[in-house]
Amino acid sequence: MSSLLNEGDLLHEDNVVWLESPDHLDYVRQALDKTMRRRGKPRYERDGRLVGYTELGKSAEADPDSGLQLRRVFFLLPHDRDTAPEGPYEAGAPGEAVDPRTIAPRRVGRKTPRSQRGSSAVSPASH
Repeated sequence: MSSLLNEGDLLHEDNVVWLESPDHLDYVRQALDKTMRRRGKPRYERDGRLVGYTELGKSAEADPDSGLQLRRVFFLLPHDRDTAPEGPYEAGAPGEAVDPRTIAPRRVGRKTPRSQRGSSAVSPASH
């Protein structure tokens, strides 16, 4: 699914579930995945790790063709900044990367100086 999301894609989100604290992460990747259920941990079939996901409200209807729900997932790949701080994203970030502090139900995450350039780009006074 496309990682370029708009709030219309997220109308039925109820809450965000974090599998690990996002406080230490400069960014997470966000994407829409097709899942079997509205709630609970979705199946994860990428490299790297699932760090969070959204759950949908009761009014969310499945796709009539596939019977699947569209849910947002938050993940990191092995070469992302949190595990490879001197890797390809030492500066910069992947296109689907957003600051996890800007994620909320029904709101697309945003890019920030921290997500794009790393926590060293953010001074303590700007928190």
